[in-house]
Amino acid sequence: MHSKNEYRRSIDEYRPAIPIRRKIGIYWFLAGLRIILTLIPQTGYIHPDEYFQSIEVISGDHFDIDINKPWEYNSTFPIRTVFIPQMTVGVPYSILKRLSQYMIFYFGIPLKTPYFLLLFPRLLICGLSFVSDYCLYKICYMYGQNYKIRLITYASSYVMLVYGTRTLSNTIELILTALMLYYASYCMAYSEKVVIQSDYLSDKYNKARNGVERVKYYKLKASLPAHSLNHCFKIATITVIGLFNRPTFIAFAFAPIFFWLQRGLGSKSVGFGDFHIRIITFVACGIPATVFFILVDSFYFGYLTMAEIGNLDVSINNFVVTPLNFLKYNANTKNLQSHGLHPHYLHFLVNVPLLFNVLGVIGLLTVGKMLHSGLKAQWLELPRIQSVVGLMTASFVAPIALLSIFPHQEPRFIIPILLPLVFLYAPNMTQTSGVDTVSQIAKNNAHANVYATKNRFTRLQVIWIVCNIVLTIFYGFAHQGGVLALTSRVATELKAKPDLTHLHLFTSHTYAIPTALLHLRNTKRTYVSSGNHKYKLVKDFHLYEQGSRPIKDVCKIIALKLGECEHKYVTKSIPYRLYYALPATDMEEFISIKNSTNLFNYHVVNRFYPHVTVEKLPFSQITNNVYHLTNIDAFSVQPFIETMDSLVKAFHQFELLLIQIRGSVPNKQKNIYAL
Repeated sequence: MHSKNEYRRSIDEYRPAIPIRRKIGIYWFLAGLRIILTLIPQTGYIHPDEYFQSIEVISGDHFDIDINKPWEYNSTFPIRTVFIPQMTVGVPYSILKRLSQYMIFYFGIPLKTPYFLLLFPRLLICGLSFVSDYCLYKICYMYGQNYKIRLITYASSYVMLVYGTRTLSNTIELILTALMLYYASYCMAYSEKVVIQSDYLSDKYNKARNGVERVKYYKLKASLPAHSLNHCFKIATITVIGLFNRPTFIAFAFAPIFFWLQRGLGSKSVGFGDFHIRIITFVACGIPATVFFILVDSFYFGYLTMAEIGNLDVSINNFVVTPLNFLKYNANTKNLQSHGLHPHYLHFLVNVPLLFNVLGVIGLLTVGKMLHSGLKAQWLELPRIQSVVGLMTASFVAPIALLSIFPHQEPRFIIPILLPLVFLYAPNMTQTSGVDTVSQIAKNNAHANVYATKNRFTRLQVIWIVCNIVLTIFYGFAHQGGVLALTSRVATELKAKPDLTHLHLFTSHTYAIPTALLHLRNTKRTYVSSGNHKYKLVKDFHLYEQGSRPIKDVCKIIALKLGECEHKYVTKSIPYRLYYALPATDMEEFISIKNSTNLFNYHVVNRFYPHVTVEKLPFSQITNNVYHLTNIDAFSVQPFIETMDSLVKAFHQFELLLIQIRGSVPNKQKNIYAL
């Protein structure tokens, strides 16, 4: 028999069973690429929550600026915890704030610019994303699986290259899910070894011929290391953090928690009494983190103060539980309608292939085969309930099934299932053997040399590589890619004083501008001068986001604002500028409206490329050009040149234009309502 330390050491000494020639250097190249893409930085704009549930929330706490705090953080009914954004954004901003003083003093380099304000939080998130890589490596290492091909597949996914570096709560969810899977996998492997030894010693004890042998086996069994509550506190704490980050985390935590609870059930040494003890202990271990989050949010949102505690004037109304508010809000379908309602099958049929392409399709097909086997009662073809394959399969299927219940479904909601997908199906793309349990390592070794000789990319690998390159470019740089460049342009112009006093900016058919990156002067705070005079700063930047409002209506509003500005500023000789930012696909309609009404003059001052607005794609132009291109005579040069020139113009539609608006005719009010 072995000591407790020897059992632990044996768990950690599994070796990969399938040697392959791919060098781990490919993974390090991809890891470096993730960092480089963070430093560039990526200009793609995945979703407004990327800024408005993190950067826009915390910036006002660390800098004396105006911010546009979202409704989720409204103190009357907050549905998001503030602690996690304070860690992911507040800590980087604290470092930036202190470092900025030295950089300006010694090098004259200001750090409070949109680039650095975006970079610092993203660098932290990028660093945290490698925790999930490490968890995948450790799980493969423990179970004797080929970690190289899995790490390469994981790191080459655009989910990690793009989503894995963004300040989205979904990215934090991905990291926490990876930690849950690691601890659950470790406990399962460890418990399996101990339970096997315990059952073996129990058999020997029962078959012992005399008291001396019974004492011997009893002592050996008593010397086995404890395993039932391993990592209970860590798993419970991670679960609470995940629930306060996004209450939907329960969908991703369900499988790891279940597999952690049922370890060893059915054996001689683990019974339902142990199962119930684990549940009670798990709940108790989650209480400290829960209390901590409730107190932090209650103080931050003003529900609880130190004065109330000192006066012992505290009741249940002094505490706010943000996950509970989140569930109350999303339980109302009318609230979800404002965010968009989707069919319940969207995650399975659209979002999984979109996020994970080859892996997602393989996973869905495999699950389909499992369902077919289950309906035919072919139980031996299904994963063993207490195996790592069973854990990963449940961690893939259960979250999608649970999240599909809600009618609002976005691709980013299911990015945490990347790790189980990679663990299960990454070898399928290389046509090597799939996931096997430790007991099947010998079988893998028998075929290792055959698979190691294959150096060429398989067809599935080529599809995987091409899809991830395209999607990295699209979501990393092209999707709403002009918004950040526009933000930097506006930030630079706002510093051009006293040449400019007031700036008015209209936008339409673009995502919301993260105003926290502009570092606008705080116009809500009351200042006190040296002479004890109270004053407030005058607002000099005015943003009018029109969303998907028709261009015709936007032009009418611009004309009204232009008349107001000329009356307010020009008569007092106050310099101002009025801009309109819109996708190039709207430019033709804008020019047509302008020419028909002559309400104002304009000229394009900036073009930000690439900028793809999915809702305003130039389908008709590209389709017509491709049609003409396919019908060109092989000996006709001029039509070919004209078609190619037209295609180039069509691709130039993927720009964000910044237009300066100026007055046109004296009597504008007369023509405004002609629109």
